[in-house]
Amino acid sequence: MIPQDNDTLLRVSGLKKYFPIYKRGVFHKNVTNYVKAVDDVSFTIKRGEVLGLVGESGCGKTTTGRVILRAETPTEGSIIFQDKEKGEVDLALLGRDQLRGIWRNIQLIFQDPYSSLNPRMTLEQIVGEPLRNYRLGSGSALQDRVAELLGLVGLRPEYMSRYPHAFSGGQRQRIGIARALALNPQMIICDEPVSALDVSIQAQILNLLQDLQAQFQLTYLFISHDLSVVRHLCDRVAVMYVGKIVEIADTEDLFNHIQHPYTAALLSSVPVPDPRARRQRVPLIGEVPDPANPPSGCYFHPRCPFAKALCKTDAPQLRETQPGHWAACHFSEELGLKA
Repeated sequence: MIPQDNDTLLRVSGLKKYFPIYKRGVFHKNVTNYVKAVDDVSFTIKRGEVLGLVGESGCGKTTTGRVILRAETPTEGSIIFQDKEKGEVDLALLGRDQLRGIWRNIQLIFQDPYSSLNPRMTLEQIVGEPLRNYRLGSGSALQDRVAELLGLVGLRPEYMSRYPHAFSGGQRQRIGIARALALNPQMIICDEPVSALDVSIQAQILNLLQDLQAQFQLTYLFISHDLSVVRHLCDRVAVMYVGKIVEIADTEDLFNHIQHPYTAALLSSVPVPDPRARRQRVPLIGEVPDPANPPSGCYFHPRCPFAKALCKTDAPQLRETQPGHWAACHFSEELGLKA
């Protein structure tokens, strides 16, 4: 268990999300197995912190965010959130009516700025929808609030009557950010918010997120597969592999003192913006395991260049290998890993 303190805003403990695999018969269907999308994940996020959640596509990071938000029902585990109105609540135990009040304080920025906006709604309707749903404004007061939100994300208030098709991808993502800010949330889950954007636009959106965090004391769970982006924005980083967190540490500590072979492989694949620089790649053999049929012991052992007999039989626990640095590897201290 990763420890918490009085500044902890979110504490996730033993979180699991299993999706059933059915075999259909003539008159019924039976569950034959489960896809273990999120498999015993634990971490904390402090107030005002940005925690990066990284890993390959399909590792379970987006599902983790959706379960925390309760867009998906967890199979097991607790999601303790310090709500500014209700105090400490376990989101895993709440019904939809109870969650409605919590959702005011946890919002989501979607990955795709094209599919996340209703093409039949104007900007005024899109950004003002959360306010209308919670009866926090109407008429001119609502329009004034929408204009204020658009200004915060760098869009002109006179755009309110336009539809999403009139905007670029970067502008659409700004609209999504304005919508997420509408209810003054404590925390925002950012689900790969810049992965669909051009590199130059990515930098603008990242800088906007940083400015908004400083202005409104926001807390982010930043989900991404881009480690360069994560290093720029995040205070701490958690690395996921096949539904499990394999390493978590302060950002610079994780980049400079790697404790897990999978993290080393990820970091070695990040391009260096210097044509003269040479980096030793950490090769990975084989394919990502099927989360419905993961390997025994350490899930990473079939691809790990350092795997030993113990790795094939015993699953490593996430443990503190250095102060504030946690890793799930039997031999973290012995490997001397570098990216």
